[in-house]
Amino acid sequence: MPFYKRDLEEVLKKYAKYPVVALLGPRQSGKTTLAKHAFKDHVYLNLDDLELLNLIKTDPKGMLRKYENERGIIFDEFQNVPELLSYIKVIVDEKDRPGYFVLTGSQNFLMNEAIAESLAGRVGLLTLLPFSLNEIRESGLVPDQQPENIIFRGSYPRLYNSAFEPQEVYPSYVRTYVERDVRQLINVTDIATFQKFIKLCAARIGQLVNVSELSLLCGISQPTARKWLAVLEASYIIFLLRPHWTNFSKRVTQTPKMYFYDTGLACSLLELDSSKSLALSPWYGQLFECLIISDFFKQYFNQGLNAPLYYWRDKNGEIEVDCLVDKNATLTPIEIKAGETFNPHFFDAITKWKKMAKQEEKPCYVVYAGLISHQGPFGELVSWHDVGQLMKKI
Repeated sequence: MPFYKRDLEEVLKKYAKYPVVALLGPRQSGKTTLAKHAFKDHVYLNLDDLELLNLIKTDPKGMLRKYENERGIIFDEFQNVPELLSYIKVIVDEKDRPGYFVLTGSQNFLMNEAIAESLAGRVGLLTLLPFSLNEIRESGLVPDQQPENIIFRGSYPRLYNSAFEPQEVYPSYVRTYVERDVRQLINVTDIATFQKFIKLCAARIGQLVNVSELSLLCGISQPTARKWLAVLEASYIIFLLRPHWTNFSKRVTQTPKMYFYDTGLACSLLELDSSKSLALSPWYGQLFECLIISDFFKQYFNQGLNAPLYYWRDKNGEIEVDCLVDKNATLTPIEIKAGETFNPHFFDAITKWKKMAKQEEKPCYVVYAGLISHQGPFGELVSWHDVGQLMKKI
């Protein structure tokens, strides 16, 4: 299987100054491949292997002692043995060995809770999501693609380094995810209802989270719906874009919007069977927005940074800005439009927001599905082809 350079690799190697490096992200996002490539001299231990898992659970001290003379250890899917962290902590405190332990895992909140208790101040945390638009473009994986082709295919590495088609990958991914990860995280007795819940979430990409509606449509309680949303978020299926609360108006929405980290997975859940059917579907605009917003998160995560990304919307929905970047005490508005032909009205919402925020002179951006980027009188128009480095510019 070929190795494609990941934007996070340089940061990952820098984080080896920590005694423990934790690389988090969804299953099949490339964590194992990247960890083994970046730390070639480390012993690799896959904790999805039941035999190895039982050995470590039976005698964790003995297993760790067995490898004490090695350059380092990669524990893959280490959330399967969270109790191992307390033993790692002892070794870290006794010996100064930067980058010795490399931990990968696909369950965020379990891992962070364990890390907070056992490895506070001793671990460097990084997140690896599926390919970013920049990685896809720089690797020459799909040159000159239309946005609907990228959206439909998604960004999981398997779809680019093998002959698999999206229809062959995503249904199996969902089944494996539900049968393995979801059952490990929570006791779901009705798998069919949970799968329906995920599909309903896919149909609400880019919309305000409505827990009441989701619970009603699935026939579950609102606390259960909230728990299931938390599971989807913890396992890197969805993310919530929080509203930005500003001082210039208290009449703002306080409910987050929901997106998927991977648009190909969302297309599969929506039962779209081709890029052509996607382009003609009512979800195309939402999925294009999802592609761009999720890529903004990838750009920050690939720098080892938290994403200072929000949206803004008044309670009446009269003014809405798709994305606000809150960086260095400056707010930068970004609108996302699925149209391929520029229309001056693309900047209408941003212009109203800038006037309300008294930031008329500050830069602003519109990302659209067209091919030409240029600076205009209202702000900067950015082609989706050029969006891969936008967050570094802001």
